[in-house]
Amino acid sequence: MRRTLGYVLLSTLLFSSMEIALKLAGASFGALQLNFLRFLIGGVILVPFAMSYVRKNQLRLLPHLSLFLATGLVCVLISMTLYQLAVISAPASMVAVIFSINPVFALLFSFLILHERLSRTSIISVVVSVIGLLVIIDPAHLSNPAGLLLALTSAVTFGLYSILSRRGSQKYGYNGITMTAFTFIAGALELLVLIGLSYLPIAGHLFAHSPQLTAAFVRIPIIAGITWAHLPLLAYIGIGVTGLGFAFYFLAMERSDVSTASLVFFIKPGLAPIMATILLHENITVTTIIGVVIILIGSVISFINQEFMERVGAMLPFHSHHNNMLPH
Repeated sequence: MRRTLGYVLLSTLLFSSMEIALKLAGASFGALQLNFLRFLIGGVILVPFAMSYVRKNQLRLLPHLSLFLATGLVCVLISMTLYQLAVISAPASMVAVIFSINPVFALLFSFLILHERLSRTSIISVVVSVIGLLVIIDPAHLSNPAGLLLALTSAVTFGLYSILSRRGSQKYGYNGITMTAFTFIAGALELLVLIGLSYLPIAGHLFAHSPQLTAAFVRIPIIAGITWAHLPLLAYIGIGVTGLGFAFYFLAMERSDVSTASLVFFIKPGLAPIMATILLHENITVTTIIGVVIILIGSVISFINQEFMERVGAMLPFHSHHNNMLPH
């Protein structure tokens, strides 16, 4: 149990520092360049764990290439690009909190795509979390609508990715770490294609009206601009946050259960803003604090319900303890 809690603690610290590290790196790298490097490195770190599972269970990867291309597109190319743009244009603490409610959207997509029944407790958790989000956004006094919209869209699409990944895992027998590893690799390759397209003349014409969009989507570099001074931060983001963060999460899940491992994402909305205040000197408003507390209440409601259902399930015959829901 001590080792499991150690995995949970390490994963929590790594994921809670994610927005801070990306904010710092965003000053030196473009959103797509940083995304490509981050998920390529993270995927490479996770592949040995994934291949061990594939060989052990005699699974075949090539027939399911379209699955990884789809999850890579939704997760890495769309959700995480929007996420990086949000981190650049909005306070890291706010992005961290908004992104942490992606399980709300995952629940809705599970109802729409997997036709899973929403329990009363799940609906209450969704409503409470949305109230907390509205308190933080404060629609009557929006100061950065673009950043908020980017963060919210990133959370929505990541919730969709979670459900697509879960469906693929259930259908083909992949565990969470295998789905994540090959999603990262597929997404990095798709980003590489997009980077290549950014050098075509049409890219310059499409974004000529906006200097910001030109900088983000035209002639995107791959390794240009990387210096020795950047390597520690890139290593922390790619190996630490993206690779080891997910590895520790899944190790905690394998040694315990989904509820215990999910503590990572219930703590993050409270811890990430504190870390952003200390390390980036961001100001946290009273409404943000209130909103975070409300979201944490919604997370606790969800956690208690999940833990209760797992305990009930464990008492039933032929209980399957397998759950491939990916982290959020």
